[in-house]
Amino acid sequence: MAENRATRIPITALGLSLSLFFVIAYVLCILFYLVIPDVGSGHKFLELMLPFFELLSWQSFLLGLVESFAFGWIIALVWGPLYNFFATRSP
Repeated sequence: MAENRATRIPITALGLSLSLFFVIAYVLCILFYLVIPDVGSGHKFLELMLPFFELLSWQSFLLGLVESFAFGWIIALVWGPLYNFFATRSP
């Protein structure tokens, strides 16, 4: 009988990696908008997903960075323990 040893996800590593991923994606979106402002309306997605974000001021840019980083941690703190719970109990 094989014993199930599911790999647990370290929450700290998950939180930092998700947060940095969201911050990098956010900065790339802002840079893309600054380089090519007339292409599509992609910045509307940022305004929809980030509360109180308005394109584009320094205060709003910094708020977007903080919110992007925080959302990574929120996802990690909810999804990581759920995954670890169910992974250790699955057959």
